[in-house]
Order: sequence, then structure tokens, then C-alpha cells
Amino acid sequence: MSNPTEEMKAHLQAARAIAAKADEEKREFTAEESTQLKELMGKANDAKARAEKAKGDAEVKAAMAQLGDEIGLDEKSGDKVTPSGLLVPGRKTLGESYVESTEYKGLLESVPGGQFTKQHRVNARPVGVKNLVRPMGQKALVTGASDTSGGAFVRADDLGLQVGLEPFQRPLTLRSLVTNGSTSSDSIEYVRVTSITNNAAPVAEATSSATPVANTTTGVLEGVTGGGYKPESGLAVARYTTPVRTIAHWIPVTKRAIADAAQMVTLIDGFLEYGLEEELEDQMIAGDGSGENFEGLSNVSGVQAQAWDSDLLTTTRKAKTKVRTVGRANPSAFVLNPADLEAIDLLADNENRYYFGGPAASGNAPTLWGLPIVESEAVPAGTGYVGDWTKCVLWDRQQSTITTTDSHGDFFVRNLVAILAELRAAFGVLQPNAFVEIDLTA
Repeated sequence: MSNPTEEMKAHLQAARAIAAKADEEKREFTAEESTQLKELMGKANDAKARAEKAKGDAEVKAAMAQLGDEIGLDEKSGDKVTPSGLLVPGRKTLGESYVESTEYKGLLESVPGGQFTKQHRVNARPVGVKNLVRPMGQKALVTGASDTSGGAFVRADDLGLQVGLEPFQRPLTLRSLVTNGSTSSDSIEYVRVTSITNNAAPVAEATSSATPVANTTTGVLEGVTGGGYKPESGLAVARYTTPVRTIAHWIPVTKRAIADAAQMVTLIDGFLEYGLEEELEDQMIAGDGSGENFEGLSNVSGVQAQAWDSDLLTTTRKAKTKVRTVGRANPSAFVLNPADLEAIDLLADNENRYYFGGPAASGNAPTLWGLPIVESEAVPAGTGYVGDWTKCVLWDRQQSTITTTDSHGDFFVRNLVAILAELRAAFGVLQPNAFVEIDLTA
């Protein structure tokens, strides 16, 4: 297709040539020249209109690209965009990664039309992905026929309100608060500093070079007066080993349900992946270290304690002070149960004025004594924590993986498939006294 802008320029140049010739000959336009000029100017105006339309189309495309950025897609790459607007190349949820994997596609291609029957076996290798975009019950059989089970996910395109599993799930926050690491081993060894003795002091210059003499009773060398001896400090350390633990669960689905990629994404991200992360968060706080449980923060020896003192504000402020003065650390956040955060939000003075702004402040990120508050149901009501959360480390040994198979019990003859999700991780508290457990019960 020709360029309308170039067409317009060509027609105008031809018109100028006719006018220049008449001016040079110092005469009026002939009848033929007048007809040519009208024709050329008409074509130029037509080309100009088409050029302006093309410009408008380009502006529309630019606006659509901008809209795509705002809703989380990059126009060229299709990468997901974080809430801050930064591109995250290639990052997908576990469910999206699974249905786009060669294992899942090969599974569907292994049967005619991608529909499983009771004659077809289902055995897929585990599928996992690093750097997941993590989405943030009792098992029940998911089928493709029932509208109250897997069949509910098979529906016509509808842009109306869609309600998923969110009403039954809590927001997960602790993974983003602690230090995240990785390991290729089945156990982690690290050193905790359990105490520090600081004897640093001004020291006078030596005035004697005499050699220390052993005490005749104890045999210990004793310094001489004026020896200029420097005081000795020390620290006590302990080596700790924390094993990598496995967190896993599975659900049964029918072979008909497994053929629906959209349904698989929902089941994996909205149920299986979420379930792993919820249990992981509980273990990081409340794991008792027995059996296959983590040693959670609430059971780590050396974590400080703050008893109830007068009221919520006094108690939490004194806990923050302990992190600084005893733990010698900079507290980074309070972690509270939602019920305790509600009690703090509702604190008011004698004239019923909310200390924290009441409803007017509900849209702001909650803070307490200058620190952000993280809500977590992993922390029991009546107890809170404050500390330097970078000194908790979560080591990923194996990020979440998905395995599908019909080799379970009598699933093969019942057209059922087990979808197994599991992760392997270890958790450790590097400096226990950098945390304070707070008693929030009057």
C-alpha cells in the first residue's frame, strides 16, 4: 500500500510546478492548467485525509499497547508484569508452567483427541519451575461431568464475575518477609552466635616490659603492673543442623478433567500450590521440630519473651526495644494474628478517637511503632512476634513440582488420576535473640 504522506507531497509538488511556470511566463492559468490544479489539489486533500486516519490508527494501537501494560501484559513478549510495573521475563505460576510443559502436552498427544479413556495409562514425570509467580481443605474427588466438581471449570467464555477458591484461603505473607535461599543438600549446617562478651575498654600505654609470673597456687600467669594488657572479649557459638523436609499433598481427578488445561491451572495454582505454601507458613512459625516438622520460630531456643505490660501499645513497644538492646538487631516488622491487629486498630483515647486513624486509615499499610505489620494466621491469636526477619532463612531444596499418574490403588480401572504436589525446604533462625515473642493477652 502506498504511503499517503508521500502521495500528498507528490501532488503538491506537481501543482507548484504548474503555478511556477505561469508565474515565470507572467500570465494567468490556462483552462487546462486550472483543471489540472483542481485535480491535483483534490488528490492532495484525499491523501492528507488518509494520512491523518493512519496517524489516528497508530495512536489507537499505542493506546491499546499501554492498556496491555496496565493490565499486566507486555505487548511484545507477553511477559507478566509485577504490581510495581517491572517486567518479570518468563515467570509463570506452577499451573501455567505445568500445562505448557512438554510432559503435559505429550500426555495429551498420547491419546486420540486428547481425551482419556479407561484403556489409557497416565504416568507423567514431575514438572516444576524455578522463580515461580506464586498465587497467593479436605480433598474431594474432582470430576469432569459434575457441575459441583471438575465440570464447573468447563464453561463458555464469560467476562462476568468469577469466584474461585479465594474465599476459603488466607493471604500468605511470611515467605516474602524472611530471607529466601536455596540448597542442593538434604541438610543445612549453620552457626548461631549464642552470646557475646564485649570487654573493649581504653588501655594505658605499657610502662613495664617485665614478663608475667605464674601464680604459685593456681599456676595462672599474672600480669605485672604497668604491663599495658588489652582486655579479652569473646563470643559463644553453636553449630546447628536443620534437615530438609518434604511437604506434599494430592487430589484425585478423572481422566476427562485432566484434559482441560484451564481446569488444571486452577487446580494446581488455586488448590495444590496454595496448600503447600499455607503449610509451609504454619511450619515456619509453629513447627515443633518433631518427626518431619520444621523447627518453627515459636520453638527455637533463645527467642526472647515479652510479657503483657499494662496495654497493647506498651507491651509491643517494649518488645521492639528488646530486639535493639538485647538482640542488637534492627527490627523489620511485627507479625500478628488478624484478631490482634483488629484490637490494635480499635484502640482509642478517652474521647473515642482512634489512635491509628480508624476507618479513615483502613486503606493504608498498617504500621506499629514505625514498623510494618504483617498479618498471618500462622501466628495464634494472643501472641505476636517482632524481630529482624532477615535472620530467618528459608532454603528451597526443591521448589513445587507436580506429578500425575493413574498408578495408585485401583485408579487405573476407575479412570482416575492422582495429581501430586510437593516441595522440599529447610528453615532456620540464625539469631534467635533478634526476635521477641509477645504475650498480647491482658
